[in-house]
Amino acid sequence: MAWAMAVFGLYAVLQWQFLRVPFLPIATIGTAVAFYVGFKNNAAYERFWEGRKIWGGIVNSSRTWATHVMTYISPRDDSDEAKELRRDLIYRQLAWINALRLQLRKTSRFFHKPASTTRRRLERHAESMRNDWDAELTPFLDEEELAGTKQVANAATHMLTKQGRILARLVGDARLDLFHQIAMMEVIEELYTLQGKCERIKATPFPRQYAEYSRIFVRVFNVLVPFGLLDVFADHVDAATSAVQTWTPIIPMVLASALVSWVFTTMEGIGDSSEDPFERSMNDVPMNALCRVIEIDLRQMLGETEVPEKEQAVDGILY
Repeated sequence: MAWAMAVFGLYAVLQWQFLRVPFLPIATIGTAVAFYVGFKNNAAYERFWEGRKIWGGIVNSSRTWATHVMTYISPRDDSDEAKELRRDLIYRQLAWINALRLQLRKTSRFFHKPASTTRRRLERHAESMRNDWDAELTPFLDEEELAGTKQVANAATHMLTKQGRILARLVGDARLDLFHQIAMMEVIEELYTLQGKCERIKATPFPRQYAEYSRIFVRVFNVLVPFGLLDVFADHVDAATSAVQTWTPIIPMVLASALVSWVFTTMEGIGDSSEDPFERSMNDVPMNALCRVIEIDLRQMLGETEVPEKEQAVDGILY
């Protein structure tokens, strides 16, 4: 708005006629920028939606794993040993989903010079984001295995590896037949695939040439908008016979310029907020909530009645 007022003042007061630019070429630039920003936003949303679909697959595969454990691993054996074995396999799956969530959020672009509003949000919601490794995994792993997760680069991978080793041992002990082992290993393979897809999105940022040039193009267009709007409103200035008539067009021109600039700036910002689905932003895939849904389902499959409540939104944000 300030820039539009300045351009209008230079034209109306100093009579800089050269500032009046035909609106058509600027409108053409705006159309090109809109297409470019639209492409960026589509690509950014596709990354978010792929991340959400991956976590939907994790939810389904986790339920499938628990069902296999409850129906294939000594289903008629109600001894404490059998119950503990089933509980161990299901709890390690719960540890895996939380470990994967924490690994994906271990690094974040918000760690580097965050905006003041983002910094205050992260500080205010630190407890709700549940990013403490020990606190999140202690309920599902014994002390020795928990300590082991800190010694490896990719704890989630090693948890799935251990699940496979336990299945092999059960086959050797004749407590699991080969057919059921194959079925359960297919679930582990699917979990590896889903984990790899998450890591691919996390490790491959949105191409910076698209993100940066989109921002540059929008800023250039916003600078040019007032010059093009002069072509629309300048006739009223030229025809004015009083100071009041000269300055009357400034209100609609400034408002029009601000509205057009706001729309393009907002469109560009939407893409930025959607391109990384595994950060700690307000628009991420809600991994905390999804992990809690899985935890409730799997623990109830075990017959537990004391389960946590579903994750609640904090200030309208579901992490």
